[in-house]
Amino acid sequence: MAFATLLVVANIIAGKLISVGMWVVPVAVIAYPLTFLVTDTIAELYGRRIATRIVWAGFAVNVLMVALVYVGKIIPPASFWEGQDAYNTILGSVPRIVLASMLAYLVSQHHDVFAFHLWRKLTKGKWLWLRNNASTMVSQGIDTLIFISIAFVGVVQTDVLIEMIVVQYVIKLIIALVDTPLCYALVWLIRRRGVELASYIHDEALAND
Repeated sequence: MAFATLLVVANIIAGKLISVGMWVVPVAVIAYPLTFLVTDTIAELYGRRIATRIVWAGFAVNVLMVALVYVGKIIPPASFWEGQDAYNTILGSVPRIVLASMLAYLVSQHHDVFAFHLWRKLTKGKWLWLRNNASTMVSQGIDTLIFISIAFVGVVQTDVLIEMIVVQYVIKLIIALVDTPLCYALVWLIRRRGVELASYIHDEALAND
């Protein structure tokens, strides 16, 4: 649920550009990088197969979102409602944004799951911080390059486009480093919850006997 929420919100708000100091980036930078945290956590706990299924589920959710936004756009508004232009301005770019996002998403997220398990195999299950960051850093670079290039080519000047790619990637790297402790915390909490749940089910089974 958290993964799908982050993904859908990132695609809806990505059309807005914000200034970070002297640089310009899509506001989706506050949400999308956290999807890699979720997939890494799922991959660590439940394996590559489940993480890959989550990636495809996220893709399906976004296709549904695009369809609903489009249907909402073409349905004639009430005669007294004056927000249609605002709707088109804010959400009209969503199909292009989502196309760029989905192409970047499919490539980068599948790479992230693959790389995470490659590093897990190489480290023999140790050093979660290494596989979390090594897989995410490369995946974020792939995602940023594909997304910015498709979503904003022809919309902004070339120098601004390059600046957006570089700055957004740097911000994503910082977020990736900062969320490493959170990845450890999530893995620990979910594993602990799993042990408690298993113990509860065992006790309930004995009581019913």
